[in-house]
Amino acid sequence: MSAATESLRLALLGNPNCGKTALFNLLTGSRQKVANYPGVTVDRKEGHFTTAAGKSFRVLDLPGAYSLNALSIDEEITRDVILGRLDAEPPPELIVCVSDATNLKLNLRLVLEVRRLGIPMILALNMTDLAKRRGIVIDVPALARELGMPVVSTIAIKGGGADELIRQLDTPLAATGSPPASWLPPDVADVGATQREVRRILAATVSQPAVDTRRDERIDRVVLHPVWGMLILAGTLFLMFQAVFSWASLPMELIKDGVAAIGETVGERMPDTILRSLLVDGIIAGVGSVLVFLPQILILFLFILALEDSGYLPRAAFLLDRLMGTVGLSGRSFIPLLSSFACAIPGIMAARTISSWRDRLTTIMIAPLMTCSARLPVYALIIAAFIPATTVAGVFSLQGLVLFGLYVGGVASAMAVAGVLRLATGKGVQSPLMLELPSYRWPHGRSLLLGLLERARIFIQRVGGIILSLMIVLWFLSTFPAAPADASGPAIQYSYAGMLGRALEVVLAPIGFNWQISIALVPGMAAREVAVGALGTVYALSAAGDDVTDQLLPMLAASWSLPTAFALLAWYVFSPQCLSTLAVVRRETNSWRYPVLMAAYLFALAYAAAFVTYRVALLLSGG
Repeated sequence: MSAATESLRLALLGNPNCGKTALFNLLTGSRQKVANYPGVTVDRKEGHFTTAAGKSFRVLDLPGAYSLNALSIDEEITRDVILGRLDAEPPPELIVCVSDATNLKLNLRLVLEVRRLGIPMILALNMTDLAKRRGIVIDVPALARELGMPVVSTIAIKGGGADELIRQLDTPLAATGSPPASWLPPDVADVGATQREVRRILAATVSQPAVDTRRDERIDRVVLHPVWGMLILAGTLFLMFQAVFSWASLPMELIKDGVAAIGETVGERMPDTILRSLLVDGIIAGVGSVLVFLPQILILFLFILALEDSGYLPRAAFLLDRLMGTVGLSGRSFIPLLSSFACAIPGIMAARTISSWRDRLTTIMIAPLMTCSARLPVYALIIAAFIPATTVAGVFSLQGLVLFGLYVGGVASAMAVAGVLRLATGKGVQSPLMLELPSYRWPHGRSLLLGLLERARIFIQRVGGIILSLMIVLWFLSTFPAAPADASGPAIQYSYAGMLGRALEVVLAPIGFNWQISIALVPGMAAREVAVGALGTVYALSAAGDDVTDQLLPMLAASWSLPTAFALLAWYVFSPQCLSTLAVVRRETNSWRYPVLMAAYLFALAYAAAFVTYRVALLLSGG
């Protein structure tokens, strides 16, 4: 018999954010693989590990769930796997129910529901170190007696934090009861009985410290005030965008000087060949013009991570819930839309937690209007080239004010589109927002650092992967065929890219875009920030002579009119989505109808906004 056949099927089950996936990683290490469940884009994570006694386990990390009475796609998958309803997925032979030791009141409901199925179970009390620091005392033997199952303590983020669980897995486990003939969703009486049982067990086994909430309550009286709270939120966001320009200037200059020095060194040491053109004009000019914006992206995420770690973001959700309700959005849409400020893809995937299909679809359709980090390099480039680096009222950066306005414009347009969709589809039933407000705390330095390193890694991988590949393709299109001997203009005008740019210019000229911008928009469909690298490549190859330096900003300022720059900013507020986002929409909705509709309405809005902006700017400038 093979090792795979002998392995016991073990499922890790638990509420979202209980540390279940961290425990999965601790148990399986690199012996894991990720796929999708058939027909949906919910991740299926499977791994293997062997105990010291030689017992082999096939571990399945189930999607987070609050109850078997599923209200989201993730919870449906978890329920169906446990009940053996998926043809390609046999039911687990053992369940390890992972619970947050600091919040057993919420976690025990799921434990009691699954216990009734009669499958052998172990309760893993995770985050026990944090519970101890908070003064929470759990009588583990008493809890095991009350539940009728083994209970162990784990610390999933610490080496050796699963040792007690592994030792327990080496002992024979009995079923927790007789499995029911068929599972039925609980009714109101069942839910009430479960909650009463949770309270009884907690009273018998858990001692909570007296918590002084007076400080949090005093802060919340201001932070959650309908007027002062909104002003604080607006001021926080305003400060964030001011810092993006003010704090990033020095590191950006260092990166820009470094890229320029590399390009100059390579150019001087290589003969004037096609290879030199590829390295200097294509790779260094293109990738370097995107990499320079890394400091601004990291500053933006520093603020987002600090606000999340401090406990402020759930309060911002409550503040915005009333405003979002005016356009028919559920408060549950806040977290997916907030995620979309980083990237629309995780925001769209996070919409799975919304139970209403109408609310979920509306959230998916407007998520791309949130100003994702890929737009930031484009905004920063145009703002730096055309907006003076001056202050307003002697305090505020004018460039930061413009950036703040662009973010506000994206949010306002998303709310407007949601309102239109509400009128088109009907009001529906709005779900109330229910969130647990954590205590205020100072952000943890190590967590912030790890979060920023992760964002830097993702951005650099993107630069080194898709952007580098597209820059090479764009260099090829911009270099071949070679210009004729009697050419009067830059060689790029006679290349494939020049031909494509001239063709697109016919369509885009009414909104003020020249052929260079037209070329840059094409690879920008793969990833928005590629447009910056494309402009760097196009203008480097368009420059007279062979010297490629870091003069992109002066080139843009000399080549574009102010109405053109404003029109391009307006275009990118609504810009049609990158192809990867459209692919995710296709998988999440299981239909081509919605990604096609998304691309069409975003293109129409982008063109209309750029047209109006360009024409108004021309009139105001006397053009």
